[in-house]
Order: sequence, then structure tokens, then C-alpha cells
Amino acid sequence: MTPPPDRSGPPSTEVVVDARGLRCPGPLLALAKAVDAAEGARSWLLVSDDPATRHDVPAWCRMRGLTDLGTSVVDGLPAYRVGVSDPAGGPAD
Repeated sequence: MTPPPDRSGPPSTEVVVDARGLRCPGPLLALAKAVDAAEGARSWLLVSDDPATRHDVPAWCRMRGLTDLGTSVVDGLPAYRVGVSDPAGGPAD
């Protein structure tokens, strides 16, 4: 298994993951790929029209040690923000 990229540096631009049209588990697989590939990223925004995503993201964050930063709306669709937790266990700034 490949170790995760180092994300201890300063925050960088948020990575947007467009998973429109994908069905479970597609949105989470797309998010996982983006998280694993985005060296230096500290937050991701998953745009998904799959209703299961709203339940999957919080559980996936707990499993991966990431922080569920809440939901917003992008182009009329739910968008789920995920971030790296700081060492104290809260969301990173």
C-alpha cells in the first residue's frame, strides 16, 4: 500500500471533484482518487447527484481520518466539502 501524500504544509487551493452522473460507489471512488493524488491539497469539494453520497461522505471521512466540513450547493447540486484534520483532531484552517 502506498503511503498517503504529505499534507502537513500550508493550505492550498481546494480540489473540486465532479462526480455528477456517477452512482454509488462511484462518487467516493472519485473522491478517494483525488485525495490520494492531490499532493499538498488540504480540502476537496465533491459535487454529486447520487442521493447515497450524503450518507457515504461522513462515514468515509471517519474511516480515512478526514473531516466532513459540511454540504453546500453547486450548480443546484449537493456539494460535500472534505478537509484534512489538524493534529489536535479538528478541521485544519
